[in-house]
Amino acid sequence: MSQKFTVLFDLDGTLVDTAPDLMIAHNYVMKKFGYKEREYSDIKKLAGRGTKVMLEKSIHTIAEMSGKIKKVDEKIEEEMAKEFINFYSKNINKESKLITGTLDFLNWCKNNSISMAVCTNKQEHLSIDLLKKIKIYHFFDYVAGGNTFDFNKPNPKHLTNTIEIIGGDIKKTIMIGDSETDSGAAKAAHIPFVLIEGGYTEKKVNQIYHNHLVKNFVGLEKIIKKYIND
Repeated sequence: MSQKFTVLFDLDGTLVDTAPDLMIAHNYVMKKFGYKEREYSDIKKLAGRGTKVMLEKSIHTIAEMSGKIKKVDEKIEEEMAKEFINFYSKNINKESKLITGTLDFLNWCKNNSISMAVCTNKQEHLSIDLLKKIKIYHFFDYVAGGNTFDFNKPNPKHLTNTIEIIGGDIKKTIMIGDSETDSGAAKAAHIPFVLIEGGYTEKKVNQIYHNHLVKNFVGLEKIIKKYIND
């Protein structure tokens, strides 16, 4: 190949199961601001679009359940988001763990000179910190967080800008993610998409556009090889 092949990854729910630490931070903030705490299983329905959206969705759901729909003051929402980030940044890797097969797959990519980058809606500094603490940051050529550009997923430019920055070729790129946010960005960018089951989403797998469906990273090399050899 004259050009390296590129693999783009989502972070939360794709490379790392961050749900436990996200929910601890979420419930800390909700309790502090007088809202009901949520169950651990709820986080997968809330995460994926960034801190502010997660908290907004959570508050709205609680309001719907109680029958008391009330718009939260924007300043309060901003305070809640800041409090979340402050708490989460100090507790980012208490219970988070790599998705099964991640490390072996990253090593395989590296050994085969495949470029790798992360495209996540998690804030850039939190993403880099987590990747460093979970000891996989060194695999990636670039980390594009939710605040890296003036846009984020599902905007396809989140992916295409990253590819351009690392000197990749959009025709030699594949995206791996766990939600419709990742899928939408990949589809709009005309990049093949691998969907990981059990992601941070309310949707069923048949409701999310994908080219390939996998449980985790075990054996994913076979799919990548097909694209490299095409």
